[in-house]
Amino acid sequence: MKTLPDWLNPEPWLNRTFSASEVRQALSAEAPDETTLAALLSPAAADFLEPMAARAQALTRRHFGRTIQLYVPLYLSSYCSGGCAYCGFAADRRTDRHALTFESAAKELDAIHAMGFEEVLLLTGERSSQADLDYLRECVRLAAHRFHNVTIEVFPMAEEEYRSLAEAGCTGVTLYQETYHPGTYDLMHRWGPKKDFFRRLEAPAQALAGGMRFAGIGALLGLADPRYDMLALYRHARYLQKTFWQAGLALSFPRIRNEEGGFIPPHPVDEKMLAQIIFAFRICLPDVPLALSTREGAAFRDGMAGLGINKMSIASKTTVGGYGGEGSKEGQFDISDARSLDEFCAMLRTKRLEPVFKNWDGVYRLTA
Repeated sequence: MKTLPDWLNPEPWLNRTFSASEVRQALSAEAPDETTLAALLSPAAADFLEPMAARAQALTRRHFGRTIQLYVPLYLSSYCSGGCAYCGFAADRRTDRHALTFESAAKELDAIHAMGFEEVLLLTGERSSQADLDYLRECVRLAAHRFHNVTIEVFPMAEEEYRSLAEAGCTGVTLYQETYHPGTYDLMHRWGPKKDFFRRLEAPAQALAGGMRFAGIGALLGLADPRYDMLALYRHARYLQKTFWQAGLALSFPRIRNEEGGFIPPHPVDEKMLAQIIFAFRICLPDVPLALSTREGAAFRDGMAGLGINKMSIASKTTVGGYGGEGSKEGQFDISDARSLDEFCAMLRTKRLEPVFKNWDGVYRLTA
């Protein structure tokens, strides 16, 4: 049986108690490291949110200016072979299943591009006969002819499979470990290929080895002790940075939202704790993009924009399709920020933030 690699296990930090003075030292650290993060994630740091926010904002502006990069997700398929206890697309959920035809996918992509987006995230459930590698490769090819940046959030694959998608025009992969705690992971993933903890853990490295230029990682907050998962996420990020130093990396902080199965998270994370997590990561990884999706409400997203977060989705649909008028009725989870693109951009500009749609590096990639 496999054991956690040395670079991942965050257990030593969980029994460490930090004092207020140690939190102050962490806030002034010139070279923030894992000790800094552990202190800033500790209960003692909850009383220091204002100075944490101030430092996070200063670092965000130093590395990303006043820009917020925008992207939009497109769900290609709701078919899934997985048994995730928390997901509305799990195989045992009684829900209508849909997969976009290539013609419908093209229409959806055209509708998204007409909105002004230049980055699209393509999503599916776990690998299925309706959405396999060949299907995904063709959808990537269709997207690459319309967008400068095409990323995927799908099932784990082998290095050569990722390479074939990169050759079709895919620039990056997002893959959440969901939880880094092996026991909780096993409990939450009841059956299917996703039950393999280590296969999922190794997939971002496989993607980067296969030619992807970018990897996005995260943990689904609410499944396990959030401090365990966030310390493990930091270790995972640092491992990928050291191993694939030439590639880009981004982190996301999704919280469990309402879904068809009525799952109640065993370790709920409130907005105060989520803000603390975001500030801590910005301080410890100042030049890594941090993303926040429409899972979160408008007021919280408005507050986080430029305050640690520099990448956001908007006008999102969690149904299959929906941008071109052909979407299914049931989504993977509830959207909390349902504002239009124009409304969201207007909000950003009132905060003296500039929405960015174009990934200028996209001109250097080859498309099939």
